Amino acid sequence: MELKKLGNSKVGVTPVAFGAWAIGGWMWGGAEVKDAVKAIRKSIDMGITTIDTAPVYGFGASEEITGKAVKGIRDKVQILTKFGLRWDTPKGKFYFSSKDNNGNKVNIHHYAGKESVLKECEDSLRRLGTDYIDLFQIHWPDPTTPVEETMEALNLLVGQGKILAGGVSNYDVPLMKEAGKVTMLASNQVPYSMVNRGIEDEVIPWSIKNDIGILAYSPLQRGLLTGKFSADHKFKDGDHRAGLYWYKKENIICVNEFLARIKPLAEAKGASLSQLVLRWTIQQPGITCVLAGARDPGQVADNAGVLAFSLQDDELDFINKEIAALELVG
Repeated sequence: MELKKLGNSKVGVTPVAFGAWAIGGWMWGGAEVKDAVKAIRKSIDMGITTIDTAPVYGFGASEEITGKAVKGIRDKVQILTKFGLRWDTPKGKFYFSSKDNNGNKVNIHHYAGKESVLKECEDSLRRLGTDYIDLFQIHWPDPTTPVEETMEALNLLVGQGKILAGGVSNYDVPLMKEAGKVTMLASNQVPYSMVNRGIEDEVIPWSIKNDIGILAYSPLQRGLLTGKFSADHKFKDGDHRAGLYWYKKENIICVNEFLARIKPLAEAKGASLSQLVLRWTIQQPGITCVLAGARDPGQVADNAGVLAFSLQDDELDFINKEIAALELVG
């Protein structure tokens, strides 16, 4: 599959990437390792060769699973991972408390000091079983460390050949401008979906103007836009979605009614609702790649199906009018 360049970097990504948060187990209720490995392998076989992971996804578990899945085929994949959320140090700004996959309490901090960034890179390389990372991204802004210091660490890692490019995640325009004074930013990974379009105001226009790639995460709004959730859905223990406003009963009903209105278009395309939603996201201005999570080969196949069709202007207009009519509460 043809890769799309991230800004002016050497890194190319597939239009859809395998989002590896859920397979780490943390905040998603768990996943079987063998199924997760099969899912990544299936993704690669189907042409989705870009994998996005992070240390905090399962406190190392997601990266380790990714490493197992790409062993022997490292040259066929693009590995994107992150840094800056530490659970093993009190440094930085406290983020929140959680539980690891063994049920132990952990305190997560925002911290991206230079030495910490270098250490996290070494740890990720070890867990992934590789000698380089395609894209190394700060996971969230760290208010306790100067942006310049963090970006200088990325420059050092690029110079050492340990990463091919540096990027950011969850950065607003002022922070991107500040980071861009020190390093060549390849991308910004930000949340974006039919029901979460805040980046359209400033982040996307500025990124287009300055040739910064946009990696859109949660394009299915963490599963809500699949149409598979009923108003009385009960989540498993440890699944963070139970507390999100999108999953309030009223909002599930509202979104399901919206999905019912656009479902005939999906059927006309021979696509599932998930595929239609992902296709819409891919075709939005400025979006380089969308991250779609999967825990088993069947979910991967559904994600890959988005590459088999496209939407015409009148079809995009129809969907956009239906989105504009949505009225979520909370």
